[in-house]
Amino acid sequence: MQSSLIGKIEKAKRYAEEPERVAISDFTAEFRGENDSHILGLSGGKWHCNCHFFTQWGECVHIMTLQRLLGKMLPQVDSGKSI
Repeated sequence: MQSSLIGKIEKAKRYAEEPERVAISDFTAEFRGENDSHILGLSGGKWHCNCHFFTQWGECVHIMTLQRLLGKMLPQVDSGKSI
């Protein structure tokens, strides 16, 4: 393996330990839940999910899970709800 590639791999490992370096703005994801798959994401500073619970409450387990997984990489979004 080329030494320059080895250096990049090591740098990627260091960066992965510092999630605050990454700022996610807009994205879409498929979440495979226990009963169905859902499309969710962040767009224009607002969360969205196609699950029934989200349409009623504006929050859901799928979004809360992504917020926990992505943590510091997400912008502070005021949804009016806390998790």
